[in-house]
Amino acid sequence: MKMRAAVLEEFGEPLQVDELELGDPREGEVLVRLEACGVCHTDLYTASGEDPSGYAPAVLGHEGAGVVEKIGPGVTSLTEGDRVVTLFCAHCGECVHCRDGRTNLCLAIRDEQNQGHLPDGTTRLARGDEEIRHFMGCSTFAEYTVMSEYSLAKVDPEAPPEATCLFACGLSTGLGAAMYTAAVQPGSTCVVFGAGMVGLGAVAGCRLQGAERIVCVDLSPDRLELAQGQGATEVMEGGDGTVERILEMTEGFGADYTFEATGKVGVMSQAVEAARMGWGLCTIAGVAGKGETLDIVPRYLITGRRVAGSSFGGVKGRAQVPGLIDRYMQGEIDVDPFISHTLTLDEVNRGFELMEAQDGIRSVIRYS
Repeated sequence: MKMRAAVLEEFGEPLQVDELELGDPREGEVLVRLEACGVCHTDLYTASGEDPSGYAPAVLGHEGAGVVEKIGPGVTSLTEGDRVVTLFCAHCGECVHCRDGRTNLCLAIRDEQNQGHLPDGTTRLARGDEEIRHFMGCSTFAEYTVMSEYSLAKVDPEAPPEATCLFACGLSTGLGAAMYTAAVQPGSTCVVFGAGMVGLGAVAGCRLQGAERIVCVDLSPDRLELAQGQGATEVMEGGDGTVERILEMTEGFGADYTFEATGKVGVMSQAVEAARMGWGLCTIAGVAGKGETLDIVPRYLITGRRVAGSSFGGVKGRAQVPGLIDRYMQGEIDVDPFISHTLTLDEVNRGFELMEAQDGIRSVIRYS
């Protein structure tokens, strides 16, 4: 079938909306008609050429929501008409990682996905004789996409797609960092560094876990106001002296849980240093730049602090994303403040411009 998609032709250049050929789903694959898609920093990171694992030409986009149009042979968990959210972090449910509660990093299709292929090592995207690669197993900057069954979560059909698409990446990453990776305990003190999509999700996750104090740190007063709406009990403008101020607020001990959601290694260091001596846990969800490293003074670890990384918030997608969306539908998670701009597919590059200008939290592309 023919459909329109935003193609990364060259790194550092605007995406080009073009007509492509999309092949039918094969064994274990599903054809999805996209209804909405968030414009995420990871898409911009790859388009810029800064991502060392990036490739082109490719159809970007991974924060999608849509409807199943057709299933391939062997698909058992989905049927035509199902509402779904795309998962860049697949969940087969059968590999050694999926069977272990300590990680959400499924191994089933990871190697081929990292090369821009579907599980059988090929693509369904083409422009004439030219092969166009998939992105993160999703390629949701498009009217339609073909994906592995393992990369789709069936969700409440009544949930609006412009909201549910945010659970495909940024929002679930933040929520999960607090709820699953850190497993925040009731009555605890938490500090979240960064009030973008992931950081605000972490604030909400800490609230849902019953944290008593939730401090959010950011440079933007507007974003800090949003953090208060998600459950932050205190806010703080970041900069020099941030760690010292947090220690003062916590009688010199530090926070039980800290979360880093900026991708800046300097802030990661602050998050480690602000964690409580004895048992403080620092969870890093931000993605640092190419070649950057994090220096940690060993004394912080020797005196009981721990550091954990969190990819997609530790969320096992097909099993846990539907539950997060159910909590949104029950009014426990307020998604509307995150949606800053609604765009068309032809305005996808505008979404990148708004992100670079830090204008709002998330731009969402609507397809219908």
